[in-house]
Amino acid sequence: MGFYDEYLKFKGFNYEEFFNKITEEHIISILKKDKINIYDYLALLSPLGEKFIEEMAKKAHSLSLSHFGKTILLFTPMYISNKCINECVYCGYNVHNFIKRKKLSLDEVEAEAKAIADKGLKHILLLTGESPKATPVSYIIEVVNILKKYFDSIGIEIYPLNEDEYKEVVEAGVDSLTVYQEVYDEDIYDNVHISGPKKDYIYRLDAPERGCKANMRTVNIGALLGLNEWRREGFITGLHANYLQNKYPHVSINVSPPRIRPHVGVFENVYEVSDKNIVQNILALKIFLPYVGITISTREEATLRDNLIPLGVTKMSAGVSTQVGGHSVSNKGEAQFEIADLRSVEEMRKSILQKGYQPVFKDWMCI
Repeated sequence: MGFYDEYLKFKGFNYEEFFNKITEEHIISILKKDKINIYDYLALLSPLGEKFIEEMAKKAHSLSLSHFGKTILLFTPMYISNKCINECVYCGYNVHNFIKRKKLSLDEVEAEAKAIADKGLKHILLLTGESPKATPVSYIIEVVNILKKYFDSIGIEIYPLNEDEYKEVVEAGVDSLTVYQEVYDEDIYDNVHISGPKKDYIYRLDAPERGCKANMRTVNIGALLGLNEWRREGFITGLHANYLQNKYPHVSINVSPPRIRPHVGVFENVYEVSDKNIVQNILALKIFLPYVGITISTREEATLRDNLIPLGVTKMSAGVSTQVGGHSVSNKGEAQFEIADLRSVEEMRKSILQKGYQPVFKDWMCI
């Protein structure tokens, strides 16, 4: 039994009917609980729940302090290829987009690693477009062997692998996995993924669990907010995190709530997701799953990211480039999307300190 069976329980769920039955007394009673259930979580995500953001923020802040302290782990993504065989309507890497495609040579990987490591970061997230032919597992492992000389924790955000392949990369030194489902609504998923292996909804949905089975230390999931109504996506994302956390307690489960950013190509069917919506989503998730880490990327603007720090965020990216070879290579590949927060690692460090939190550059060493 995988998470798809859990998803099916809510595939035809009437969210509007549920939300219409929520009362203020109901929300107040939920916020008094020590542990909430999945329907309490959905109630906190409701339109009425928005009226209680301040009360939710106080509870989420307290829970985050209890389980994570006043720390923010810093990392940066490293793009090594933008070659992709998928036709995803919302992504700049879409196989039909006319962009400059590039895959880093191993010498270029080394130069990029040195440039990033010189900024003091010890956690790196390795990213590629989805093309097993251009960036096979063998190439990923060669890259990881280089990165181990410079970083203490190496994560991957690449095309989904099978369980044996995840075991291979873990053996090579990878300790964390990021796989975004993009959108949990199965019908919308089919519509926005026109062609390519990414069109296989269930294979992607099961990828985080395969990573857990392969003994990844950390698994990060999320939905790309804007492809569907955010409350529905936030709810199913929370259910997925809960499923993984309960089934694989030895794995640290993290959630990211990225929003669609401008990119090469045109995609106009975007559901509005406001800053307040992002805040409500994060607060409800933290109250539902206090042990789950929450990552905020540079898709969000600096002011919002800073204000989210006390509300349950545990990881933030810094000094980011979404271009292939963006830190060191003159002949760069095209970016996946536009960045909203352009601050350097040092600027991020100072901002976190100003919030009374401790920026963490290293919390793990892969031996």
